[in-house]
Amino acid sequence: MQTAIIIPARYGSSRLEGKPLLKACNKPIIQWVWEKAKAVPHVDRVIIATDDERIFNACKEFGAEVEMTSTEHKSGSDRIAEVAKRHPEIGYIINLQGDEPLIEQANIELVIKGVLFDEKADISTLVREITDTKEAENPNLVKCVFDVNNYAMYFSRSKIPFERGANEGNSQGRWKFYGHLGIYGFKRKALFKMTELSQAPYEMAESLEQLRALQNGMKIKVGIVNNVPVGIDTMEDFEKFKAMVEK
Repeated sequence: MQTAIIIPARYGSSRLEGKPLLKACNKPIIQWVWEKAKAVPHVDRVIIATDDERIFNACKEFGAEVEMTSTEHKSGSDRIAEVAKRHPEIGYIINLQGDEPLIEQANIELVIKGVLFDEKADISTLVREITDTKEAENPNLVKCVFDVNNYAMYFSRSKIPFERGANEGNSQGRWKFYGHLGIYGFKRKALFKMTELSQAPYEMAESLEQLRALQNGMKIKVGIVNNVPVGIDTMEDFEKFKAMVEK
């Protein structure tokens, strides 16, 4: 069975429309991500999944394998599932965000290992230790707790675990907090199962798709990394990235 990295890329974005096509050093963001994915060893193919002809044509120009998908998908997982269904030869799927051109190759490899070599894992993902207290309290940064075997127990926008007695200074240094990084690996059956399930109550409460998998008994393997991939969500993010690569 093949291992494929599938990169969902859509044109519409509430904060930065058309960002996959923004260029730095004469290369669109989506090409930067694609080149990073192509460099990962033991990956059989890299496919870009898009719902926009402008992105489709741009990807064809720099030589990528790219497929059109429905405009009705609500998540990147749904988009990559549509592509995976066309390719029964693909057994392991990595969902790599199209707006993270600075993600490290080692991070992608760790996600692949999570589903390739762990028989119990349905899905794999990454976390990194949070060192800033304000980050731990930021609802935009999803937190994760996991068991002694590195399987996720829960994801939340709240600060978890709750530190009882923190106000009295009794918990200083006792707990580590981990922030979730939005990259996933799937075994083929797991991807289809998750995308075909109905939304789960915890998923709707937190607006976190991965809770649908957990609430339905699926196992998510968690890899721990030391770096923080920088995503491009705003024009300010893009200008920082552009300045960095142009240096």
